[in-house]
Amino acid sequence: MKAIQMHGYGGVDQLRYEDAPAPTAGPGEVLVKVAATSVNPIDWKIRRGDLKGMQTLHFPVIPGRDVAGEVVAVGAGVSDFKPGQKVMALTNHSYAELVVVPSAELATVPDGLELQQAGALPLVTTTGAALIEHVGPRSGQTVLVTGALGGVGRTAVHVATQRGARVIAGVRERQKIQAQALGAERVIAIDSDSEIRSLPDLDAIADTVDGEIIGKLIAKLKRGGVLGSVLGKPKAAEGKDIRVEAVSVQPNPTVLERLAEAVRTGNLSIPVVRTFKLSEAAAAQKFAEEGHVEGKVVLIA
Repeated sequence: MKAIQMHGYGGVDQLRYEDAPAPTAGPGEVLVKVAATSVNPIDWKIRRGDLKGMQTLHFPVIPGRDVAGEVVAVGAGVSDFKPGQKVMALTNHSYAELVVVPSAELATVPDGLELQQAGALPLVTTTGAALIEHVGPRSGQTVLVTGALGGVGRTAVHVATQRGARVIAGVRERQKIQAQALGAERVIAIDSDSEIRSLPDLDAIADTVDGEIIGKLIAKLKRGGVLGSVLGKPKAAEGKDIRVEAVSVQPNPTVLERLAEAVRTGNLSIPVVRTFKLSEAAAAQKFAEEGHVEGKVVLIA
């Protein structure tokens, strides 16, 4: 099969489109023909070596976490999926024409949802849902979601709203008009000190940005409030009388199917801003890594 293989840490020149051994489905596994995958920040952070202290890679390695496609074959003991079925998953090694996924981690693509769109969903929707689950806002409580126009942020706004929370969407000043469509109770510019000062006391913050901004926002969090972060425990939270939840995501096909259905019905929007061929993964990562991409970059296999 053809795949993108990463041959070492560094720039996008480490990503090469080439022949790779085709995987086969073992017991409890499903072989999926990839229709679409997507570029996530974790992909280029791994490529750059940002996380080398946290994981060991044996090069060459196929990157990628999202997959949407069709079942090709199933391994022994798998009865829930059949060849030709449209599926999606949060997995590994998805920058390829074929990928093997444990059947317990595989979700069904809702009828009417394009595979290209489905390929943009697994990591960001599962992460956004996990972030709100860890923060745990109750009905009527006020939660600020930072980076609310990103895929994780959009999902967090949606899930927190569904829980009955009073949601404030935190975005950059230039994004405020666009963010009105998120359905949050209020939109604020978190790169504006005056707008931060205007915030009410917060029961929780669901953070996707970290950095200097979160240090300013923590001052608005009530004593005993909750800070959930997908970027690890912020240094600014040290010594504060708050609960910090550092969120790491695991595959959750039930949640993925529910949120994919919300995308299909238009209740949740995860926009795809640009598509590339799988063979153009280096250019796709470069485009996404340069920033200011308010939506997903999808690779078509």
